[in-house]
Formats: sequence, structure tokens, C-alpha cells
Amino acid sequence: MSVILCTAGYDHTIRFWEALSGICSHTIQHPGSQVNRLCISPDKQFMAAAGHHTVNLYDIKSTNLTPLLTFEGHTDNITGVVFDCEGKRVVTSSEDGYVKIWETRSGTVQRTYSHGSPVNDVVIHPNEGEIISCDRRGSVRIWDLAEGTCSHELIPEEDVSVSSVTVASNGTLLCAANNSGNVYVFALIQDCHNSQLLPVTHFSAHKEYITRILLSPDVKKLVTCSADHTAKIWVVADIDPSIKVPVVNPQASSTPHVLLPNTINNSTIGPNASTSPDPNDNQPKDPNPKNVPKLWPLEAILTGHQRWVWDCAFSADSAYLVTACSDHYARLWDLHSQQLIRQYNGHHRGTVCVALNDYSESR
Repeated sequence: MSVILCTAGYDHTIRFWEALSGICSHTIQHPGSQVNRLCISPDKQFMAAAGHHTVNLYDIKSTNLTPLLTFEGHTDNITGVVFDCEGKRVVTSSEDGYVKIWETRSGTVQRTYSHGSPVNDVVIHPNEGEIISCDRRGSVRIWDLAEGTCSHELIPEEDVSVSSVTVASNGTLLCAANNSGNVYVFALIQDCHNSQLLPVTHFSAHKEYITRILLSPDVKKLVTCSADHTAKIWVVADIDPSIKVPVVNPQASSTPHVLLPNTINNSTIGPNASTSPDPNDNQPKDPNPKNVPKLWPLEAILTGHQRWVWDCAFSADSAYLVTACSDHYARLWDLHSQQLIRQYNGHHRGTVCVALNDYSESR
């Protein structure tokens, strides 16, 4: 199976598709609950389906359509699921406020990290030594797996839920999106122990919720999916080392905090915010100010979705994108022509997650 494409949602089924023809090759029933997220292991052997309280692990190459294992331990909706690079561990996030690391073949929990707030998403850093998660309270946390602690906590906008995070395949960028429709970008700088962060830019991507944010495998594109019925493709801009986005440290803490001034709406968020007039407001403005975050170029708006766009997946060569929409359809887009080339029809209720693995077997 050179290309594995599957979708799922609120009709309690997981559907596997022939990517080019759009034919559904087979269906797995998921009677226990809706399916919130899907992930395919790098070797294409396993698929993990995250539901209400549990994750079901399936053998993709087997004709047996029942789960090999069920990971039990969360007490609320599971919002994120991802395999490590060898497929030996699965990391999950949940609205119960916890991130868990599981051993794939036994289904046992190896580590548990607490957010103290419902967790919306989780990803694994390519260095395999850190995981990054985000929560409803508005924080993004980086967990050091060697130390078993949170090494950084970022708060892009206080009390605005961070809905999704994505990390570049080369480990250079971290992007976060929130319920205000805003995107925050950080450079990840690797030192001998863990990642250090440099705020790069932030911008308003949508006027409604962003449901998913994803960097392409070649780190040249960023996609944002939204409640506004669109997915947008942004060009990843080169990082200008001369641009320093201001950083505010709200309080001393054993966990480093980064709180970004929110200049999107010409206001500053944080304890150092001031309502007094700036004496420099009447001075001539620099037409190319060094400290103003730059909006990444918008390359395309993928329209035609009839409801919320919940999820997306890039092809390995970053040339194609699959979107999942609550109008029951998944859609395949050619990103060069920006055209819809295939529509996957078969779900009877909202399609909210998609997984695609078309990488070569030898990677």
C-alpha cells in the first residue's frame, strides 16, 4: 500500500480511500464513539483512532477490522494522537487536561503530563526529545522528555484557547493558532539540552476559529483550517534575524513564560500594558519598521467547503492537501493549480479528521 488515506468523524466509521480514484476501499466501524483524530504510523503498519475516552490501534495490513489494542486511561475527549518516528510510542492529548505517552505494542502509559486545563493538540518535536501541546486556557507547553518537566510555557493571548500547534519537519519553526483566528510563529533554536524559542511573527489569518494549523513537509507552506468554511495556504517567509518581536515575562517562575504583545488589533496584552498615550505617536513613522511582525504571504484560499474545515494532511512532496469538512466530504487539492481534483463522498455525518501517508517505504 503505497498511499494510505483515511478519514473519520461523527458517523462512527473510518473509511479508507483510493486517493486517485476517490473509491472507498474499505470501512472500519468505530461503534464506541465518534472519531476525533487519526494518525498513521511512519511504517504504515498501524493506524491510531482517537475517540471519546480511548484510542484504538489497528493493523492496517491485516484483514481483521477489530482493534489490536485499546489505549484506556483518559477520562474525556481525546483531541490529539501522534506516533513517534519509529512507531514505538504514541502520544495523546485530551480534554481531561493530560498529555500521555503510550508504548505502542503494549498500550501501557509511560508518562503523564498535566496542563490543568483541557488540552487541544499535541505534536512531537523531530528531535524526539520534546513534545509540544496547547490548551484551552491559552498556553503552549514544551515538555522535556529527558527531564520529565515542562521546559517552556508560551502564552500568545491570555485566556484565548490555542486550538492547534505544528512543528517544522526540520525542527526550525513552531506555529500555534487560536480561537481568535490568529497565528503565532516561533523559531526553534536547538542547544545541547533542548529548544530555545525566538518569537518571529504573528498575524490574523481568519476572522473565526482556526481548527487546525499544519506546516508542509518541505516547510514552504502553512495551512490554516477554519470555522469560516475555508482553508488558507500561507507562504512560509524566511526568518529575518534583525526582526525582534518584543517579549514580556509576566512573572518570575520556574517555568519560562513568553507572552507576546498582541499588535494584531493595535493593543497590548499583558501586565505591562499601558493605556497612556505614546509621546512618539506624532513623530514620522518609519515606512519599514524593524520591530513590526510581518504577515506571511497568502498564497491561496481553498473554497467550496460548506461547513467548518476541521483537519488537513499534506502529501509527502507537499504538492497536495486533503481537507476534512463537517459537510461530510473530504477533498483533495492540487496546491500548484489551487484546484479541487477529487472529492471523497461516503460519510453520513461530519468528517472531522484525515490521515495521509504516502511516504516511500524506505524512509
